[in-house]
Amino acid sequence: MPDHHHLFGPFVRRFLLEEVAADRNLSLNTQRSYRDAIRLLLRFIAEHHALDPTRVTVEQVTAEVLRAFLAHLEGNRKNSVTTRNQRLFAIHSLFRFVGRQVPELVEQATQIQAIPPRCAQTPVMAYLDKDEIDALLDMPNRQRSQGRRDYALLLFLYNTGARASEAATMTIGDLALGVAPSVRLVGKGRKIRLCPLWAHTAGVLHDLVEARLDGPREAPVFLNVRGKPITRFGIHTLVARAAEKAAKTRPSLQSKPVSPHTIRHTTAVHLLRAGVDINTIRAWLGHVSLETTNRYAEVDLEMKAKALKSCAVHGPKTVAAPAPLWRRDSELMAFLTSL
Repeated sequence: MPDHHHLFGPFVRRFLLEEVAADRNLSLNTQRSYRDAIRLLLRFIAEHHALDPTRVTVEQVTAEVLRAFLAHLEGNRKNSVTTRNQRLFAIHSLFRFVGRQVPELVEQATQIQAIPPRCAQTPVMAYLDKDEIDALLDMPNRQRSQGRRDYALLLFLYNTGARASEAATMTIGDLALGVAPSVRLVGKGRKIRLCPLWAHTAGVLHDLVEARLDGPREAPVFLNVRGKPITRFGIHTLVARAAEKAAKTRPSLQSKPVSPHTIRHTTAVHLLRAGVDINTIRAWLGHVSLETTNRYAEVDLEMKAKALKSCAVHGPKTVAAPAPLWRRDSELMAFLTSL
């Protein structure tokens, strides 16, 4: 291998350990996302270009190779446009790092970063009506310990609009269950926000963790059936199971995708309908951009427009003018007919 070629592996290692983990201190989920994108890229290069991943050079990871990799993600792996773009952003970030480290690689890094993300259609924002979320909350059997855990988790998701990852990583120390109950949530980018809790939610959570309140404050609130911290995938499974059962009593749920994020959307829409302003909802849900929260306003406007249409006033009905007097005079009409 010529001296002017640079092995790809050392840059990947430094990028993940120094740039992503140490310098930028990105969340564990983001670190894993970057790692997975690079791993898929190296696997693609090994399979389609017969190259040993340990011997791949930066110079061999060209813009053409990356475009073929992105096409492979969508065509062969059936990734969505959103997932494809996430992989691309990770590779962009890696090559920004490479360009800063080695000036002679700046041109190649620029070519890689010039590959644009693809436009993705904004998905329809599904949310549940009040009777549907009530049906979901009625599903857990609260006579059993697992049912009480399931109910507490579903109620918590609806109260706070928390992401599945936020609920999974929430600890006992994050809860304040006193006079003004609240919870401390750690969201994307490790942004911390406080969210108020209903008195009922606080009581349910207190009952759930009461036996562990004297234990470690960093202990997770929600545990699985084996007593281990529940994962975000476990939360997805729990919500899907409850929705499947609830659909038997609320057929409208059969046509709706129900996930933890659906409950998050539901919280936002219900807050909006209750008169809570957009900025408060933005802080409540931990959105970085107000534009994200504004989508809930659009959803609610659609709902209001449908409601308005259903009770629209179309103006007074047209009343036919009374027949002229001469037409109502039978003797006159008979006389005219006889002429």
